[in-house]
Amino acid sequence: MGIVKIKDKTFKTSIPEAEIKKRVKELAAKISQDMEGKNPLLLGVLNGSFIFAADLMREMTIPCEISFVKLASYQGTTSTGKVKEVLGINEDLSGRTVIIVEDIVDTGGTMKNMIESLGTRNPASIHICTLFVKPDKLKEPIDIDYAAFSIPNDFIVGYGLDYDQQGRQLKEIYTLV
Repeated sequence: MGIVKIKDKTFKTSIPEAEIKKRVKELAAKISQDMEGKNPLLLGVLNGSFIFAADLMREMTIPCEISFVKLASYQGTTSTGKVKEVLGINEDLSGRTVIIVEDIVDTGGTMKNMIESLGTRNPASIHICTLFVKPDKLKEPIDIDYAAFSIPNDFIVGYGLDYDQQGRQLKEIYTLV
């Protein structure tokens, strides 16, 4: 079990790289099966989901497209509770199957806002795919179609997730000690 120090915090390995890769491959297979005959638009939520979105897309076996939206709700290690759209969507979503690709769903506030916003653009359907979900922290009643891991309410870094913009490049998931 590895230990890393990022700025003023210490983290220990909680999910090894091999386990992450295995779960991403399983999610991609399930999405490919469920979306057979469709050309879904993967909508990655930046910055945290970029590694997950890329790995997920490379494992999918059906035609698909990708775009990104940048939202902000975190400062340091805590959510501000307010979601602001920093970089918007340029694609026409009318009649499209949209899969939101998120790094982590904790309260569900970001996803609720995003679903409401996307819904005004007439997509055929909207699905949520997340690397992590914190079921004990969920406050919004949202349907998560695809989740790789359910985790406790710990602060994690690695595989795209950061602490104050650091640690995204780590290949494993580390939990705050």
